[in-house]
Amino acid sequence: MHFSVKRLLKACLAASLLGVFSAATAQNGLVGKAVELPTLVLSSGEPLAKEPIEIEAGIYYEIIIQADGSAEMAISGASFFRNLWIDEIVINDIEIRPLGIDSIEFDDEGEAEISFIAIKPGRFELRATGAPPLLIIVK
Repeated sequence: MHFSVKRLLKACLAASLLGVFSAATAQNGLVGKAVELPTLVLSSGEPLAKEPIEIEAGIYYEIIIQADGSAEMAISGASFFRNLWIDEIVINDIEIRPLGIDSIEFDDEGEAEISFIAIKPGRFELRATGAPPLLIIVK
């Protein structure tokens, strides 16, 4: 087989441009419109949700966590949160882009919106004081 240097350079240029455009496209359009999950409500003595939540790895989701102010409460689940790529957390119209979280605590009534992509399959739990654990299944 005979390859010319010019042909090889053209192929390398095309491949590198594809890589650049793919990366730019992925960054720009990776997430698209989020799949909205049911709202989780933090309320003293109440479960976070009526049933387990099932999601798929690689899909962009949005979940709202609301606290009704009945008690100071936190939602925690380090193993779940560390399995996420978090696009942003929005609290009072302030957008936060964290590297990761372990928990979110509400001292009063309020709302946090988390946009994320689950990275790998597994079974995880979210916990809140006085509530049974909420199972999250990532397929």
